[in-house]
Amino acid sequence: MPGPTRAPLAAYACLAASMALVGSYVGLSKWLLAAIPVFLLAWLRFGIAALAMAHWVHRRPGDAALSRRDRVLLFWESFLGNFLFSICMLFGVLNSTALAAGVIMAAIPAVVALLSWTFLKERITPRVAGGIILAVAGIALVSARRNGNGDGGSLLGNALLFGAVACEASYIVIGKKLTGNVSPRRISALVNLWGLALVTPLGLWQALQFDFAAVPGQLWWLLLFYSLAASIWTVWLWMTGLRHVPASRAGVFTVMLPIAAAAVGLLFLGERVNAVQLLAFGLALAGLLLATWPERV
Repeated sequence: MPGPTRAPLAAYACLAASMALVGSYVGLSKWLLAAIPVFLLAWLRFGIAALAMAHWVHRRPGDAALSRRDRVLLFWESFLGNFLFSICMLFGVLNSTALAAGVIMAAIPAVVALLSWTFLKERITPRVAGGIILAVAGIALVSARRNGNGDGGSLLGNALLFGAVACEASYIVIGKKLTGNVSPRRISALVNLWGLALVTPLGLWQALQFDFAAVPGQLWWLLLFYSLAASIWTVWLWMTGLRHVPASRAGVFTVMLPIAAAAVGLLFLGERVNAVQLLAFGLALAGLLLATWPERV
């Protein structure tokens, strides 16, 4: 049998950049949530991105037509990895901290392994099982450590963040199936349109009661970055890299998500780190590396 081929460095760079962007907007969304309600924020995000990606929706010459299976996968890709992920993440960050979000989301590769075992019938090796145990230990530790400043977040917030982890893991597994038939540009646009359709009723409900004039001017620029990063850049970068990298190996690059989220919390949001949180963060990162680091060939 031929040995595994090496993915191009450009694909690895796309995966790393995608997860770093996710981590950065997970942290920066704390500022947006202080001024804009969750469903309205999600609606504005999908709406801005839909305008920016309107020319990506239609099939380009040479692209295959969408099959019924592709359409079903695109819906679930959006519902789980776009709509539900955004709701769980935004409500989770609202009730937690960027640092706690970073540690909890470090469990994504382990959850990807569990989903692969459940739905794709892939065997979980002892090393992957050990990684899952370490990641869960990190989550439990950061959830249990709550001091007067709320550095560890609330149990509800952390539970919602773990829900976002499950959604993101589903997004990775489904995305690998989609990239074989649909271009990254079209996946990004269609997934975003589904997200816009799903959140529109809730977004309109909050928009009718919201005072848009009360939002500081600089937050609109942050909203623009959040919308483009969350709906366009991260999806396109991830799908572009995923076309050339096995899903299990791509999971390694989610290490950039918790690192970026924690960095934003520490550098821009004034969050502090203590020894217990460092231990929790280390456990979670060790878990993801143990679970997803490529085997020697």
